Amino acid sequence: MNALPMLSWLPWLRFAWLNTLRNRRRSLVTVTIAALGTAAILIASGFAQSTYRGLAESAARTTGHLVIARPAQFDGDEDVPLQHGLSGADALTRQLLADPQVRQVLPRVEFSGLISNGDKSTVMTAVGIAPDAEFAVKGPFLTVKSGRVLAGQERDTVMLGAGLARSLKADAGSALTLLVSTTAGALNARDVLVAGVVTTGIAEIDQRLVYTDVATAQSLLVTDKVSSLGVFLDRMDATLPARDRLQPALGTLAVRTWEEQAPFYRSVRALYNRIFGALGLIIGVIVVFVVTNAMAMAVIERTREIGTLRALGTLPGQLVRSLALEGLVLGGAGGLLGALIAVAVSVGLLLFPVQMPPPPGRTVGYPLVIDLHADLCAATLLGMLALVMLASALVARKTVRRPVVEALAHV
Repeated sequence: MNALPMLSWLPWLRFAWLNTLRNRRRSLVTVTIAALGTAAILIASGFAQSTYRGLAESAARTTGHLVIARPAQFDGDEDVPLQHGLSGADALTRQLLADPQVRQVLPRVEFSGLISNGDKSTVMTAVGIAPDAEFAVKGPFLTVKSGRVLAGQERDTVMLGAGLARSLKADAGSALTLLVSTTAGALNARDVLVAGVVTTGIAEIDQRLVYTDVATAQSLLVTDKVSSLGVFLDRMDATLPARDRLQPALGTLAVRTWEEQAPFYRSVRALYNRIFGALGLIIGVIVVFVVTNAMAMAVIERTREIGTLRALGTLPGQLVRSLALEGLVLGGAGGLLGALIAVAVSVGLLLFPVQMPPPPGRTVGYPLVIDLHADLCAATLLGMLALVMLASALVARKTVRRPVVEALAHV
């Protein structure tokens, strides 16, 4: 039963196809513009999607899919280090690991102070981590310039950001001194060895960055607290369900998602949405105007033909449908060709990588990748088809409703 209405459209679709071949040059230009417009929209959208994915993975890998801390740790200022720190981290970690979707829970101790080579002192921003678990879960999130990364059983060793190491003239094996304020407000110092020099790819962070292990950081600050716990899940889309599931069991502790802790990701996404949204709108308007112009010329040229069909009993709605199907054929052919072009570009970039220059604020570039998903391609093609069919129908509507005698007398 459902196949009969579809079959009734086939003669009209064939009729529309044959009509598009009557002026092949004009049809070719229309299809080409539609193809280039579709390809441009898909490539721009794919680039935006790959950027979102890369930033999201980077943010989640840095902080964890969820970050657990006391509310004041997120929103308040500290008078002394770890004033709003988290106690009982080991017990809380065991509780979180009981959830089947939690892969790992990583403690972080964040503090600041001075670092000195004996002749020069400078400000540092330090992070205490659990090295073995950190590098096992996050993978190579740092680029080692010299030396090596921290090992789990080491104490009194650090990794320096490349800019800070250059400022202190330090390298792997150098002896330095850390000077900080403890949780009681007293001064404390500790001699450390440099295990390696690393870079995050962000020059400003590399100018102050120091990594050490949690035990060394806690000993230096004279505390057993940690700043926060980063919860790593088995997949990204489990973030919100896991937050809703874990929050009731954590009492007064706050649970933030990686996106809430990633202002750079949110800013880039908002900016790209505006830029590529405006680009897509402009391209869509251009394609609509090209199709409208092509269909207007086709309708004007066939005014007497339309009058003849009307005189033979063809209804205006049937003619509008036929002309709208011509737009569908042109837009569909252009859309499919544009999708093939976009897929070819995406695959080509995988086979022949293109390195993008470093974005503002960073020191390393990144590979150009176009993420094309079936839903993105389908939405773009459907949108293009809807626009060209609507444009064709609006152009044809006025002509097919002209009086038959007037249409037959058209010159």
